[in-house]
Amino acid sequence: MVFDFLKGEFIDVISWLDDTRDTMVWRFDRRGQAIKYGAKLTVREGQAAVFIHEGQLADVFQPGLYMLETNNMPILTTLQHWDHGFQSPFKSEVYFVNTTRFNDQKWGTKNPIMARDPEFGPIRLRAFGTYSMRVTDPGKFMTEIVGTDGEFTADEISFQIRNIIVQSASQVLAKSGIPVLDMAANLADLGKIIANAIAPQVGEYGISIPEFYIENISLPEDVEKALDKRTSMGVVGDLNRYMQYNAAESLSQPGSAMGSAMGAGMGMGMGASMAQNMGPWGAQPGAAAAPPPPPPPPPAGKVWHLAVDGTTSGPFGEAELAKAAADGRLTRATMVWTAGQDGWKMAADTELARLLDQMPPPLPKA
Repeated sequence: MVFDFLKGEFIDVISWLDDTRDTMVWRFDRRGQAIKYGAKLTVREGQAAVFIHEGQLADVFQPGLYMLETNNMPILTTLQHWDHGFQSPFKSEVYFVNTTRFNDQKWGTKNPIMARDPEFGPIRLRAFGTYSMRVTDPGKFMTEIVGTDGEFTADEISFQIRNIIVQSASQVLAKSGIPVLDMAANLADLGKIIANAIAPQVGEYGISIPEFYIENISLPEDVEKALDKRTSMGVVGDLNRYMQYNAAESLSQPGSAMGSAMGAGMGMGMGASMAQNMGPWGAQPGAAAAPPPPPPPPPAGKVWHLAVDGTTSGPFGEAELAKAAADGRLTRATMVWTAGQDGWKMAADTELARLLDQMPPPLPKA
């Protein structure tokens, strides 16, 4: 009975099943019980088991099934000063470390990054993306980050990792020299540069960043609006033709005032056309058609004033001037004036010269 009681005080199976998906380190709860010498330790894929003995890092076990004996616990054997074959229970803290990837971790710049763009000059940038992390050195991760935390989650380290990422991303983007308009085409290369820059720093924590992505690099809202206007102007091209096109589009809109006026005009035109095609009193085509309207009157011709012997006369139309030219009262030297003419001129210097050229010369004397 005593042996069975003492046997119940010893732990002989050590393992961990995780269903939280965000736990990085979990401490095996032994509640003061000693671990039996020769106990079974099960370390599954994606795990590592770290033994801490009296505050010191002891043995680290990778995936596999182990019998806890002196031959596979060299560090703990040295710390315990065990002799070969000594089979006594021992008390150590056992931490299981999740070595799988923790994906979809977020990062982003809270404050803008000041950079010098080759085209726009000084400019402010913001960037954000995702990354994944995993524990590559469980012993270093325990001593540098976890300490004695019985249940360590990814959120507890992600803040520090984000600070490292933002610092490196700011330096890389500011020194890249890549124009803002070309950064979208170089996100993959910039991501690799940032991942390589942060690798040594996170490596000091026993962590690696197997995947790192820049999802977007953005400009301030005002700058983006100005850039959109610039893009729109480039798409429009000829501004005059664009304005003409917009005017034509507004005319075609039935709800606009100009569109309504144009529609009314078209309706009146169509009504007039239909009226012309209809007979009198709404008769159908084929009935007696109304006579066509008379032609418009011819435009009025110019009238002229004549100055002869200091006396003006007129106005005279072209027919009267032709008769005056035939009678000799209108010659090339006669001073004439018509509306719109700058002062009095000789008939030879006006369009009346054409009329005078048509007159026959005087008859020779007998």
